[in-house]
Amino acid sequence: MISLKDSINILKNSIRSINDYPKPGIIYRDITTLLKDPQLFALTIDTCSQFIAEEVSTIAAVDARGFIIGSAMAQNLKKGFIPIRKKNKLPSNVISESYNLEYGTDELELHLDSIVKGQKVVLVDDVLATGGTAEAAIKLLAQLGADIVRIVFLIELVELRGRKLLEKYDYNISSIVKF
Repeated sequence: MISLKDSINILKNSIRSINDYPKPGIIYRDITTLLKDPQLFALTIDTCSQFIAEEVSTIAAVDARGFIIGSAMAQNLKKGFIPIRKKNKLPSNVISESYNLEYGTDELELHLDSIVKGQKVVLVDDVLATGGTAEAAIKLLAQLGADIVRIVFLIELVELRGRKLLEKYDYNISSIVKF
């Protein structure tokens, strides 16, 4: 059995960095290197899943790369899955929340019937950067009465200080790999 520390090192060393994408000055952390390799993908999901408590019933994840990780975690742990989508992607009644990115703005939506009040949920996304996307997802889940037990990010871009924005919510925040 591989240790958590070794798993994290393997994942970190396998993530590709692309300079000046999507605009000059940004270093994009590309997780497709983890997804295309069956062993690395399994290691990613197993490592992220270690941070989920048994009492959680549902994994909520943010469009789009968060879906890949969150849905695989939900399957791995036999939990339900809730997609938090970008604007105009959900077919039923929704609530929405706008947010700022490090390089623009966007909007997230959640079906009104996604959560039962008090339901224990883990929020999952691929990257914690400025924290705007995660904050919007938190607000959506909170509006519907979710009990957010933990937030799990595969990557945290420490220099962008997104964790600082999320500290006011007093959730357990776990980042697997930090850059």
